[in-house]
Amino acid sequence: MRVVRTDRAPAPLAGAPYSQATAAVPGEIVWVSGQVAIDPETGQLIEPDVRLQTALALRNVAAILAAAGCGLAQVVKTTVFMADLSDFGAMNEVYAKAFGDHAPARATFEVSALPAGALVEIEAVAVIPAQG
Repeated sequence: MRVVRTDRAPAPLAGAPYSQATAAVPGEIVWVSGQVAIDPETGQLIEPDVRLQTALALRNVAAILAAAGCGLAQVVKTTVFMADLSDFGAMNEVYAKAFGDHAPARATFEVSALPAGALVEIEAVAVIPAQG
């Protein structure tokens, strides 16, 4: 297992026992831990707007994927956790723009609370392209 770490996405919450991502069978699959809309420069959750939070969570996922050697185009599965499913349409609009024609498998759940008071959290599984 290889731990993936980048300063272009928020570090794990203080004292939390997880990595931003791990890659197993190096060069093949990467699992990105759930990302919320924490600005990696300030370490603070951004304003409570589901569209803005979805966009930043996906940028954080993309930054971690880049550190692992791939991108959103290589994502095969995501899980989206939401504080309120009535915000699904707004989240889905931003999500669709981020992925374009690429539509990975996805599950979306409403949960009672998310880390740092976030409105949305997104985790991803991607395939790292073969080298050479």
